[in-house]
Amino acid sequence: MNDVNPIYYNTFGVAFQWKRNTVKNIRKVQLVFRDTGLLLSYQELTQFSKNIKCTRDSGSLCNDCAQNESCRALLLDSPSPQVSFAMNMKELDAIQDLVEGTLFQLNLDNYIKDAFN
Repeated sequence: MNDVNPIYYNTFGVAFQWKRNTVKNIRKVQLVFRDTGLLLSYQELTQFSKNIKCTRDSGSLCNDCAQNESCRALLLDSPSPQVSFAMNMKELDAIQDLVEGTLFQLNLDNYIKDAFN
């Protein structure tokens, strides 16, 4: 963990930025959950948050799916139009917390940086 600056984490995943740039853009956020890693800009992270809210608001779950954690009936669009994630409601809640917590921490860090510069 010496090569990363942690931003936010929960039981579902972690968000961080790389300290050095060899190949990756250090301004982007690495979001890791399940077996997936996404390297996202702030704008892409904001779009992902909107996609999560849209999926939550779609109300496409039946009663059985809402109670069955092995059912992954929700299809969450990533910021990349070619990639979607099949999730259950518990995972959707967890990814929403991860993304919202990351955005909150990034905004707070920028606010503090601006206030003292």
